[in-house]
Amino acid sequence: MAGGEFSLKLRVYIEDTDAGGIVYYVNYLKFMERARTEFMRSLGYGKDYIFNHDLMFVVRDVGVKYLRPATLDDELEATVSVRCARGAVMILRQSVRRGEEILAQGDVTIACVERSVLKPRRLPPEMVARLQTLQQEQK
Repeated sequence: MAGGEFSLKLRVYIEDTDAGGIVYYVNYLKFMERARTEFMRSLGYGKDYIFNHDLMFVVRDVGVKYLRPATLDDELEATVSVRCARGAVMILRQSVRRGEEILAQGDVTIACVERSVLKPRRLPPEMVARLQTLQQEQK
């Protein structure tokens, strides 16, 4: 994780594309989801942590701009960086790139909820501290 940005390498398979061999728009969201999952796992907040702390993360809002198409067999990189972490919310800046070329980018707002009742709850303090440290590293 360089400069506070997490990166996950991906390959475009035929299942990711439409009939024209172009990545179907919703698959960029799947690529971003994979990167978010691996980002949190890299920080020590994987499935075991989340289940053992009665947490669940849900997407509250997503805004993505699609800039260039990816095609079959492209090697891509999905990135995650922290824009904000406070209260029950984290806002993550995400992108999907091919080399230096940004193909899709946007912000994803994640809400923390208590798994057993599905009501908002504050992010654990140690998680907020870690996310805020990463946010500072980006500046």
